[in-house]
Amino acid sequence: MNSNSTLSEHSLSSFRIWLLASRPKTLVAALMPVVIGAALASKTAEIDVTILLCIFASAICIQIGTNLANDYSDFRSGADTKERLGPMRITQAGLVRPEVVRRAALLVFAAAILFGLPLIARGGWPILAIGLLSILSGWCYTGGPYPLGYNGLGELFVFLFFGLAAVAGTAFLLTGAWTIESLLLGFSPGMLASALLAVNNTRDIDTDRIAGKRTLAAKFGRLFGQFEYTLLLLIPLIIPCYFLFALDYSFWILLPLFSIPFMVRPLKLIFTKKDGLSLNLALGDTAKLNLIFGFLLSLGLVL
Repeated sequence: MNSNSTLSEHSLSSFRIWLLASRPKTLVAALMPVVIGAALASKTAEIDVTILLCIFASAICIQIGTNLANDYSDFRSGADTKERLGPMRITQAGLVRPEVVRRAALLVFAAAILFGLPLIARGGWPILAIGLLSILSGWCYTGGPYPLGYNGLGELFVFLFFGLAAVAGTAFLLTGAWTIESLLLGFSPGMLASALLAVNNTRDIDTDRIAGKRTLAAKFGRLFGQFEYTLLLLIPLIIPCYFLFALDYSFWILLPLFSIPFMVRPLKLIFTKKDGLSLNLALGDTAKLNLIFGFLLSLGLVL
């Protein structure tokens, strides 16, 4: 009985460790552009549920694989130390050996490819290119010979792959067509996902500079990071207004404007606080905002 109890506790502990490593708060950045793309597609096509589930699964795997790769690469590069202000990283904390985390990242990326096979069969080389480049960017965000996140390119690649490519690619797989509307809609989740990075980078300015990590905030300073974050929250609000007045969508498309109250606390925190706990709260608020904005935008598209 005691042996079984110990095994159960150990299994639960292991599950929690890997759940921590997957960084659940960041998964919304992978899911919401798919939801938005599907909502747009539903206006003109019948949704293929199997394809949609494969898109969700592949997107989640790419995000988790990226998180694991970052956990491994940041530890190996020395960017993650005991002075880290953000949520715990399992490699830096000594919970899992670096080689195991690296293998886990590769395994999850392989799962993303597996889930992506039906998508490639349906969408052809554009989907193959998007998928492979997404995985490559995920690995190279903090790894490889030229880490994107260490050289001020993190926000750009997140915007491209978790915004434009994710929304437009989802809509294309479900409708068979690339449209200007899908690309424009990609601006909102892309920028809100980039805002997650902006919070992280503003929080970690001091430790990133010591580690030689040249994020935009580390290069240009805290004030730049604060205003970058502000713009990444506010510009997405323009997109629904454009759809209403320029593309003749219904007033329901303005539903995302009801997310504005959820911007107040994280904006206040990033401008008034520097401690890790407060900016981690801003990170959680930004993930919540991403979820609320994406849900309201999707609802506005289908109504």
